[in-house]
Amino acid sequence: MAAATSQNLSTLSPSSTTLSLNTSLFNKTLSKPSSLPLPRPGHKTVLFASYNNPISDIVLSKTTHHDDDDKPREECGVVGIYGDPEASRLCYLALHALQHRGQEGAGIVTVHNNVLQSITGVGLVSDVFNETKLDQLPGSLAIGHVRYSTAGQSMLKNVQPFVASYRLGSVGVAHNGNLVNYRTLRAKLEENGSIFNTTSDTEVVLHLIATSKHKPFILRIIDACEKIEGAYSIVFVTEDKLVAVRDPHGFRPLVMGRRANGAVVFASETSALDLIEATYEREVYPGEVVVVDKEGVQSLCLVSHPQPKQCIFEHIYFALPNSVVFGRSVYESRRHFGEILATESPADCDVVIAVPDSGVVAALGYAAKSGVPFQQGLIRSHYVGRTFIEPSQKIRDFGVKLKLSPVRAVLEGKRVVVVDDSIVRGTTSSKIVRLLKEAGAKEVHMRIASPPIIGSCYYGVDTPSSEELISNRMSVEEIRDFIGSDSLAFLPFDSLKGYLGNESHNFCYACFSGNYPVEPRELKVKRVGDFVDDGLNGSLESIDGGWVQANRNLKEVKVGGN
Repeated sequence: MAAATSQNLSTLSPSSTTLSLNTSLFNKTLSKPSSLPLPRPGHKTVLFASYNNPISDIVLSKTTHHDDDDKPREECGVVGIYGDPEASRLCYLALHALQHRGQEGAGIVTVHNNVLQSITGVGLVSDVFNETKLDQLPGSLAIGHVRYSTAGQSMLKNVQPFVASYRLGSVGVAHNGNLVNYRTLRAKLEENGSIFNTTSDTEVVLHLIATSKHKPFILRIIDACEKIEGAYSIVFVTEDKLVAVRDPHGFRPLVMGRRANGAVVFASETSALDLIEATYEREVYPGEVVVVDKEGVQSLCLVSHPQPKQCIFEHIYFALPNSVVFGRSVYESRRHFGEILATESPADCDVVIAVPDSGVVAALGYAAKSGVPFQQGLIRSHYVGRTFIEPSQKIRDFGVKLKLSPVRAVLEGKRVVVVDDSIVRGTTSSKIVRLLKEAGAKEVHMRIASPPIIGSCYYGVDTPSSEELISNRMSVEEIRDFIGSDSLAFLPFDSLKGYLGNESHNFCYACFSGNYPVEPRELKVKRVGDFVDDGLNGSLESIDGGWVQANRNLKEVKVGGN
């Protein structure tokens, strides 16, 4: 374990504003709230070493199950709050701000009278929590989680946060990311007698903490994190501590803020801080463990770590435009990507439109740079669920038509540039092009505000296998022909790195280049989320549908072996 060194961190001034949100679930005052000592303003600090399922063709049936769109999917979002008497309600609101990071399940764990209390459920945050349930979660210390997984029939047992008891106490954990050595670690733990209840890699972390030989809880966390490989931004809660951990490469985001009353907040994005009126202080740095308790805020070194490799897709697609991620405005990044496309891949056109919502900011940048007006040529329905009753007579492009409606007055007789954030399999793009032409567009020029995706992600993004990625199988011209557009252009990889400037080496581009900062040691890597049916029981080898093939040049690692 790397030795921690002492150094003072500057204390940032808390916001002077007070919370005045018109939300009934928040405004209700908890009876007899649990009170935890707030971190002292002049807190001591021990500093770390250094920084930082697609829309497929619709099957004829009365009920159609349908994923949101042909996009990579973020696994989840996490929140942690220390020192606010309404921690569960603040956590509830912060999870609302992170709902875009996961819609399959949500959960909150609070601490009251030294007991960890948990409520989790399947569905949106507003589906899982109501006034009565939040009343059951008193306390000043809480963590929360929103989750994305592959579709399944029985997902509740895999909804986080997880809570477990071991011989030294209880711990709750919420995790965003994916471990590339999950199979090997799980097999070794099972050989030593561990029993697993879920297919989540987060459960591996709990077992590693419970079986660690160290006594202080913080040393158990560090010991566990030295064994795991891949991407993880994690918040832990014990009877008296809130702990935030980020992997040495910093793949997934995690930020720290403070409310006016001194309460400390951790969240996946700054948008969550904004909603609960917490002032952004800084990121949790790659390789850092931040401990919040009655003694104050402490920062420990996790392990010595290499160059940060932050996920560039946070700026392309995942994060909300109003968030600041990895120290950069997401809105400004996307606007600039659109400007690059207008400069390097112009098209003679009459109007610029976006594929909402993720393509809007890049389309605004393209329109401003090209001098062509931006208009809403596609209207998105925000009330589309995952299951639809389809008429017996098949409707072509049913899933896309449910979600996107073309505006004929904008499109008819026009040469249209349509900006989207990415192309994964190409199935949705082809349907969108057809939709626009059926609405009267004279020409459709597709512009993509990211480079071509040629590799699967192992670090917390649910992408198909490389064989399914259209840019890994076809040239740009072949893709253009497949989707039926009049022209097609992607954001040039070199231009993307040029925009990032001196910080370009701090980002992970594995999905664009095939070069992985942390190479999987196993032939198969657990897919982000969980298996198709979380209710399945059996050996890992016997359960299909939960694995992504690793690079072909990798050799199979014997599960459970050294």
